[in-house]
Amino acid sequence: MQYMCLIYSAANAGPAPGTPEFSDYLKAYGEYTAMLQKKGAFIAGDALQPVTTATTVSRENGRTETTDGPFAETKEQLGGYYLIDCDSLDTAIELAAQIPTAEHGKIEVRPVMIFD
Repeated sequence: MQYMCLIYSAANAGPAPGTPEFSDYLKAYGEYTAMLQKKGAFIAGDALQPVTTATTVSRENGRTETTDGPFAETKEQLGGYYLIDCDSLDTAIELAAQIPTAEHGKIEVRPVMIFD
């Protein structure tokens, strides 16, 4: 079963870029990704550009409408994701808990709906 792990954190949570702690943080992400790959659970994963680069798209009366920024104004922002393959929700939760951002943010785990 595939699960999407959505990684959320506040803009200033976690180590600051350019610090030794941030280097360690990135290393932890590399190690986490390697662990998923070794288990055969890794399908995809990427970090996202900051929410200031987001564009929200909708359609009203047949017209495309765009708005700068994310859809929702929230304290915690979507910063990246992992798409994993594992045998159960319990395993997905166990793997999601190891994502480095889980220490200062939240990881939303959702089963992926596969259409045949």
